Amino acid sequence: MNRFMPIAVASALALSASPVLSHARLVSATPGDGATVTAPRTISLTFSERFAAPFSTVEVEDGRGRAVALTKSVSEDGKTLGGSFAAPLPAGTYRVTWAIAAADGHRMTGNYSFTVR
Repeated sequence: MNRFMPIAVASALALSASPVLSHARLVSATPGDGATVTAPRTISLTFSERFAAPFSTVEVEDGRGRAVALTKSVSEDGKTLGGSFAAPLPAGTYRVTWAIAAADGHRMTGNYSFTVR
């Protein structure tokens, strides 16, 4: 047996296991966490990998906890979840809550806030 065979096998296993261990993560959002913006009409959240659109959601609530109507959209590459509001958001603080079903089957969730001036 070649003395390098165990090293080659271990390396191959480590490389093949890497994608399984990774999870989708939020890489950018517009408006972003803690941002102060003027009357946005859209929201956009981009993730590090594709997600299953039918099992993914984004919700926006105003400062009183009331849901803001949002028409959901997903980018062609399957990495950006977003939507548009019927009208520009009025001044106040808003909370964004999202959930995606990542390609590896894991459900990822998160939330953040932004302010409209």
